[in-house]
Amino acid sequence: MATATRGPMTVRLCCFSAAAAALFLLSFLLPPAVAEERFYEFVVQETLVKRLCKTQKIITVNGQFPGPTIEVYDGDTVAVKAVNMARYNVTLHWHGLRQLRNGWADGPEFVTQCPIRPGGSYTYRFAIQGQEGTLWWHAHSSWLRATVHGALIIHPRRGVPYPFPKPHSEFPVILAEWWRRDPIAVLRQSMITGAPPNVSDAILINGQPGDFLECSAQETSIIPVVAGETTLLRLINAAMNTELFVSLAGHKMTVVAADAMYTKPFETTVLLLGPGQTTDVLVTAHAAPGRYYLAARAYASARGVPFDNTTATAIFQYKGGAGCPTTAGTGAGAGAGAGANTFNGQVGRSRSSSGGHPGRAGPAPMLPFLPAFNDTNTATAFSNSIRSPAPVKVPGPVTQEVFTTVGFGLFNCMPGPFCQGPNNTRFGASMNNVSFQLPNTVSLLQAHYHHIPGVFTDDFPPLPPVFFDFTSQNVPRALWQPVKGTKLYRVKYGAVVQIVFQDTGIFAAEEHPMHIHGYHFYVLATGFGNYDPVRDAHKFNLVDPPSRNTIGVPVGGWAVVRFVADNPGVWLVHCHIDAHLTGGLAMALLVEDGEAELEATMAPPLDLPLCVL
Repeated sequence: MATATRGPMTVRLCCFSAAAAALFLLSFLLPPAVAEERFYEFVVQETLVKRLCKTQKIITVNGQFPGPTIEVYDGDTVAVKAVNMARYNVTLHWHGLRQLRNGWADGPEFVTQCPIRPGGSYTYRFAIQGQEGTLWWHAHSSWLRATVHGALIIHPRRGVPYPFPKPHSEFPVILAEWWRRDPIAVLRQSMITGAPPNVSDAILINGQPGDFLECSAQETSIIPVVAGETTLLRLINAAMNTELFVSLAGHKMTVVAADAMYTKPFETTVLLLGPGQTTDVLVTAHAAPGRYYLAARAYASARGVPFDNTTATAIFQYKGGAGCPTTAGTGAGAGAGAGANTFNGQVGRSRSSSGGHPGRAGPAPMLPFLPAFNDTNTATAFSNSIRSPAPVKVPGPVTQEVFTTVGFGLFNCMPGPFCQGPNNTRFGASMNNVSFQLPNTVSLLQAHYHHIPGVFTDDFPPLPPVFFDFTSQNVPRALWQPVKGTKLYRVKYGAVVQIVFQDTGIFAAEEHPMHIHGYHFYVLATGFGNYDPVRDAHKFNLVDPPSRNTIGVPVGGWAVVRFVADNPGVWLVHCHIDAHLTGGLAMALLVEDGEAELEATMAPPLDLPLCVL
């Protein structure tokens, strides 16, 4: 067996015969435009790590946190063998990949597959077709994605350039959250008590909290740069429950892509990423050579709702700058000096001593400006700046339309230890008053494909059961309790689908990052208040709307998206804030097969994990 190393990953190329060996040799002689088949092995396992002064066990892939980066080219085919050596069930999702006709590789537990049980394995096989940019992969089972996630970088087809000047370097920046407890235990406590889950204890950048959290400064992530050169930062918000503002001191960022779709370039000093979203920015190292903080902290749109108010930092470090080493690491740091500086109300130590890793010697980095945690104006301005790079053909006319509320709900219950939500209730969430319930014996896609009755119904309501002042802060309590169900919405193959997501003021209005599996969609418009199809039609951008896979529905507002249903199967639609997803803020699209063979869902793979019937 030959082994080739690519970055932090090991790619095994299995050679079982002379013919296969000849093909392997030939791959190096063919023109560079030929696509490749990539094989990865992901071992899901327990790993001991230390954060915030505490050593604890977490679930990782291959012992890495964040997990390994998958780096491929458009046109490649990929096989990832997932081996579950952990104590929890697990599935993996390839966030943003279309998975055309191949829902079996999509990964959400009990939606497209049953979980990989401890000791089991499953090989995800999929093709990269007409996609390029920054995506990511993560666990889609319980709350394992808190630590089981990594970057999925798709380069243009070999020989095809970027639509912008080629950067001198590229660097993934993965934002995440950290709990001092096992995230699964945090979720289980919430499921038992009915109260919302506890907020995280720290925000992370590339697995580290940074200089302003205890026992963390020596491991702050370093992004090495060279004066005058341009770096492509590939930002991924892998946080469980927190939208994040991101800023870089002393530099402007040029946004060139979002959710692996190129955008009309624009300059900004602040980014906003909801959980699940990615943003690519170009940064030219034109400042005085030195050290600059890249910082991230919460955008908390819901009034009165607890959130993680820590600030994560990484260091944008010039090679050869004043006080900077000639070579820079990517994460380790030195002991701190005696001085201190204040950053958004938090105290951090200055870097005046040179003990420890040389990457941490020198003066304290420059601090960036970050918006206030509730700065909705800045969040809105950034989101509205994202456009497609050129005019697009927006599909139409609309043949199927869904108007769905997205928001919270509270279930009535008998006061006691299992009824500790607001006002002696159990916390929940819903779409069109249906709080989504996953099956637990067979996946939705298997039930659809094999015609297994009794697993789901296809009567998800295309309209709310009651129309009211959705964004009022005084919604009548009679409307607060949703109904549990496993309801899918049936879509004809080839239909032009328009979905209106409408936030509600039930319990609290909040921005919801809504993700549609298996599809990219055009974001035609967003706004505040209650959506009105007549009044708001003039707001539609039918020229250059952005194409996304995850859209932030504004707090107390709405978003309109449109796409062609050209991908048959069962595709989850959900809020990517996991506290909301586990509360029931989800539904699924059942897209029927078309008439042609290539318009039908593929047959399931032979190694699809077995279900416990």
